Amino acid sequence: MRAIALCVLLCFCTIVGSAAHFGSRVEYIGGTRPDIPPNGSGEIRVTDEIYFVFLTKHTRVKIPYSRINMLEYGQKVNPRYLAALISPVFTLAKKREHFLTVGFQNDNGYEEAMIFRINKDDVRLALVTLEARTGQPVQFQDEDARIAGKN
Repeated sequence: MRAIALCVLLCFCTIVGSAAHFGSRVEYIGGTRPDIPPNGSGEIRVTDEIYFVFLTKHTRVKIPYSRINMLEYGQKVNPRYLAALISPVFTLAKKREHFLTVGFQNDNGYEEAMIFRINKDDVRLALVTLEARTGQPVQFQDEDARIAGKN
């Protein structure tokens, strides 16, 4: 009986925990927005039919998809040098960081941009949804980014 109650509780906690996450986990790297501190974590939400939304603990940015005029995706590959000290086998391991740039026109007609480091598990969903909602094709920085973004 306790095992069943524990399973039910575990399932409930998993459902509640996953329900709290509505968007793609990102880190704001920088851009033209002075109201957003760089290197702040948050999430982007592309579920709204009208607005691209970026949320942090202190900031909420809503951009109409119709004003987004550029989407770019790229990767940066960093070899893990610290791991090489432990074992030469680890020098083959590489860490890929995934970056999304969103260019848009602000309310005053000026061009702005925001650059995000995006979680690798959220890349595909974000790219496909942004392409569909904005009508803008995603520009890939290189062939490796194109392959990673299309998978």
